[in-house]
Amino acid sequence: MRLAKWFGISKYRPRAGGGKSKPADDRIAGDLARIAEELKTRFALTPDLQVRHLIVKQSGERAMLVYFNGLVDKNAINNNVLRPLQFETNEPNGPYPFTVSVGQINELSTWNAVDAALFRGACLLFIAGSACAYAMDTQGWPQRALEDPQLEASLRGAHQGFVETSGQNIALLRRYIPKRELKTKELIVGRRGETNVSILYLADVAHPEVLQELEDRIRRLDVDAILNTGELAEYIEDNPFSPFPQFILTERPDAAASQLLQGRLVVVVDRSPTVLVAPTTFMSYFQSFDDYSFRWMISSFIRLLRFFAFFVAILLPAFYIAVISYNFEIIPIKLLLSIGEFRGRVPFPPFVEAILMEITLEMMREAGVRLPAPVGQTVGIVGGIVIGQAIVQAGLISNTMVIIVAFTAIASFILPNYDMVAAARLIRFAMMIAAAMFGIVGIVVGMMTMLGHLIALESLGTPYGSPFAPGRFADWKDSIVRLPLWRMKQRPVSARAVQDTRQGDNRPKGDES
Repeated sequence: MRLAKWFGISKYRPRAGGGKSKPADDRIAGDLARIAEELKTRFALTPDLQVRHLIVKQSGERAMLVYFNGLVDKNAINNNVLRPLQFETNEPNGPYPFTVSVGQINELSTWNAVDAALFRGACLLFIAGSACAYAMDTQGWPQRALEDPQLEASLRGAHQGFVETSGQNIALLRRYIPKRELKTKELIVGRRGETNVSILYLADVAHPEVLQELEDRIRRLDVDAILNTGELAEYIEDNPFSPFPQFILTERPDAAASQLLQGRLVVVVDRSPTVLVAPTTFMSYFQSFDDYSFRWMISSFIRLLRFFAFFVAILLPAFYIAVISYNFEIIPIKLLLSIGEFRGRVPFPPFVEAILMEITLEMMREAGVRLPAPVGQTVGIVGGIVIGQAIVQAGLISNTMVIIVAFTAIASFILPNYDMVAAARLIRFAMMIAAAMFGIVGIVVGMMTMLGHLIALESLGTPYGSPFAPGRFADWKDSIVRLPLWRMKQRPVSARAVQDTRQGDNRPKGDES
């Protein structure tokens, strides 16, 4: 205890009577004066809370309209709420003692429900003598227009990306799948910043056990708030210590709809422009929506190129370190003499040389991402040319190492999923360390370790190495290569869909018909 005090560490003990105390009576009173006082107490120092007193012309009762500026549509309040209440004399013909032209009205009887409704963008009507508040659907917070996704550019796909409003994102998915079978389960996550989390699935296709497992993991979360989809993915993934992503995060509605049709689940998080797709496999991160827009031979070639690029991105610097430091006998003699000529002036061993260049590349990559787009491109191009040329002339790095790092960077840019690119960047450093310690043997051991980890990994209980570990030959049609679409009559086994068939016999007959 004394040692903790020396370092300024003390256990937090809340004061008696401090913290959030539950009121003795949370129900709404019918007296407008008491309601106004309660509002002042609960929403102190919130100048954006608007309180308007009025007389309901249809009943002659005194009333009070309450809402937050910036969270509501003022045109809807003025035209659809205030105008009917103050100027229309029609007799109410519904279950409420007034007539307004809004889409949805809910009766709230507790102050906790009032708090939640106000922060959701509803306007509340309190009527004298009524022990409830009428919440009207007038949401109108700031939101941006639909734009082209930033991280997932497409050549032939749609140029609409998800936005920060869950309602619009769900509507985008319903445009692709306008069927009753597309169901939505809504959950609330967070104690302070309550976040709407929606699970979308096809009721007759998605596996109930996978759906229940995902729902249970989200319901068990006990956090202040979920601000983006990446946070949610980290909380619910199977192995948080793995460098590999276990859920797909996508900005594209067409890609998410394609995953739904395969039998997977899509999680939409309010205030986040990306959605989460589960369960996934290692092969899923090498597939792009554009693969199904080109002819199957072209798509198959591009996929093979991606897998080759992945191994280049994680192994090329490590292979250079291994053959220069330990296994130089496998290099042709002319190439070895050329490399030795360039390395004669370099004062560092190959491992230090590679680490310096890789760290420089990572810093330039992050600088290009954080800076504005025009400036970032300039920094990347000019910085790469100037630094590469200067560092070679200074004799700190060899020309061969610059070529190796350039090929590695280009290979990592080919991968279509940013999370898998980040995983490859981490694995590359681990492979470099193994190569510096044990040469090619270290690379082989590192690859065996990585493959073993991939086989043991799971995504919502689904094997991550599928369709190769375990072997599921039916899914090989859409894995390393993509066969023609009319050959893919069954949904992927890795999606664990309860309805296997997704198309009939669509094989073209050509001139033989």
